[in-house]
Amino acid sequence: MDNRINRPTPSDREVDWNKTKVLLSKTDTKGTILYANEAFIDVSGYDEHELIGQPHNIIRHPDMPKVIFKFLWDSIKSSENIHVVIKNMSKTGRYYWVVTEFKIIADTDGEIAGYFGTRKSVPEELIVKFIEPLYKKLLHIEQVSGQGASEDYLIGFLEERKKTYMEYIDHLIATGKDDKNKISKGLFSGLFEKKTAQKK
Repeated sequence: MDNRINRPTPSDREVDWNKTKVLLSKTDTKGTILYANEAFIDVSGYDEHELIGQPHNIIRHPDMPKVIFKFLWDSIKSSENIHVVIKNMSKTGRYYWVVTEFKIIADTDGEIAGYFGTRKSVPEELIVKFIEPLYKKLLHIEQVSGQGASEDYLIGFLEERKKTYMEYIDHLIATGKDDKNKISKGLFSGLFEKKTAQKK
């Protein structure tokens, strides 16, 4: 039996949802959805049986640059919890923005058994002013020059601000500003530290 879901056509309209709700999901190591709470199901527009057993990218929006997911997977595969801002797409094609924290679920032997995602809404002004323009630029670079070029641009963007991706997101949410002159004590780690070292 083929239980694949047909991909919807993206709409420029936002999902009308209760942004005080927290969207929860659990996946296995391959990203297959094992559990989704009621709020997640409601926002996605899918029925529960349409989500369970499906790859998590069922809700991926085509506006998302691939480099953000590369950073995400490189981090969690290195046993690092991480949070990222993601534009998702519902079954109707409407979009919704969330900041998603991914936590690693380990088995009794300490091996990664899966991931737990907690999603909260992101202030619209931060999306419009900072996140969306950055993601559009990254996506355009990917389409023209490939994912490697998009990754190089993101590294430079973050180096200019002396922040990791997570520090940049946290700073935006905390202050509502993209302050290039504020220097963070945080150092680059994971993907960005490795990539930068390769360039030396």
